[in-house]
Amino acid sequence: MQIHDVRTRRSAEEFPRSEHLAWKIAELAADPVAVPPETEAMVINRIIDNAAVSAASVIRRPVTVAREQALAHRCARNGAKVFGVPGSVSPEWAAWANGVAVRELDFHDTFLAAEYSHPGDNIPALVAVAQHFDVRGADLIRGIATAYEVQIDLVKGICLHEHKIDHVAHLGPAVAAGLGTMLRLDPETIYNAVGQALHLTTATRQSRKGLISSWKAYAPAYAGKVAIEAVDRAMRGEGSPAPIWEGEDGVIAWLLSGPEHTYQVPLPAPGHPKRAILDSYTKEHSAEYQSQAPIDLARRLRERIGDLDQIATIVLHTSHHTHVVIGTGSNDPQKFDPDASRETLDHSVMYIFAVALQDGSWHHERSYAPERAHRPDTIDLWHKISTVEDPEWTRRYHSTDPAEKAFGARAVVTLKNGDVITDELAVADAHPLGARPFERDQYIAKFVELADGVVEDAEQKRFLATVGDLARIRPGGLDALNVLVDPRVLDKAPTIPSGIFS
Repeated sequence: MQIHDVRTRRSAEEFPRSEHLAWKIAELAADPVAVPPETEAMVINRIIDNAAVSAASVIRRPVTVAREQALAHRCARNGAKVFGVPGSVSPEWAAWANGVAVRELDFHDTFLAAEYSHPGDNIPALVAVAQHFDVRGADLIRGIATAYEVQIDLVKGICLHEHKIDHVAHLGPAVAAGLGTMLRLDPETIYNAVGQALHLTTATRQSRKGLISSWKAYAPAYAGKVAIEAVDRAMRGEGSPAPIWEGEDGVIAWLLSGPEHTYQVPLPAPGHPKRAILDSYTKEHSAEYQSQAPIDLARRLRERIGDLDQIATIVLHTSHHTHVVIGTGSNDPQKFDPDASRETLDHSVMYIFAVALQDGSWHHERSYAPERAHRPDTIDLWHKISTVEDPEWTRRYHSTDPAEKAFGARAVVTLKNGDVITDELAVADAHPLGARPFERDQYIAKFVELADGVVEDAEQKRFLATVGDLARIRPGGLDALNVLVDPRVLDKAPTIPSGIFS
């Protein structure tokens, strides 16, 4: 990896385009380096993972709204597929609908470093454009590998959340770069697309604060849609604000750490393979990633504690990120409100730990059901749980050593009789270093479980056979990546009022 220093530059300063971060990303995207077999295999795993969580979310209200919006934008030429249904729509609208389906349940892959990310959010936009352009399966794989590389490397180097900027500001440039690789665009075009995508996808973190709304699921899909439109304009010869990160009135100067700060962004050197997807990890449980290990820890503690009514307090010692985003350090009273939205409960480790401790399991629907959140014994236990930052967990969260990097917690359970029970877990069971790491069989099992009763068995088998042979799919064959949902299931989707689009 090459480490690039990225800082604000005055307009009068000599700063050649070859030194712009957007240009370096464009060169990376245009590099025709081969995709390693392990990267290819993980790309396939993550396409399966996205299909799994899309099947589970397909009739939820935000997904239904996005699907209906997309279906109002039928495409006259080629087009792309909307998850679950036949027919084709304009690719940016397919990316929108499918991106919402992927993100709605907070149940797909993650990478955490200086910033947060769900790099699987790249996939819907790239698949949509690949279907529209009749791209080969091998080029889709190349594009996804680039998108993951760019987003994860930006996440390693540039923190957004400390300045209350939403993490999808790294997603827009990643999608643009991935599309550049997949479509074999020149660096000039990719450079302009990356700049436009970043410029148009910076927004505040309010979508993940307080009473969290469905926009949490829409935000990544919107970034993918915007990136597709940015690439389209760049392909037509349009430029972009530049230098977008380093400019005197650019992102670093006014949205991030300011003119005095230098960020260090790692990128593969020319000719080096793109392997960043291997640093990311998926979820076994439908909950914010920093609660994955606490869920597994709660399941393990359950037997040791025995009678949960004897609990006086539970303190989770954890990282700064976990404490302030999903813990009591957020100072969000909504995180203790049984009437809070699913999105809010998903970002309350206190609620999640209480339910996992009581049930010994976690389910993407039952664990969030209103009647579950309103159980008196759950509310009582929920309010006994708090978080504190532990500097050692914060250090491990930011470690660049994969063997040391951790997103877990130490639970200190004090009983009413004064006894104290402690236990800790560094990484989730499904993590590559966890007790039960996810490999191809686990991804397939997740798909089969979540598609049960939603997608007919024959359609499940057809999709899995197709995606398993992705590298050999010829132009025009990527429509087969769409999973058709049983129409009787779609009939159960909520009725949505009309909007602007017919």
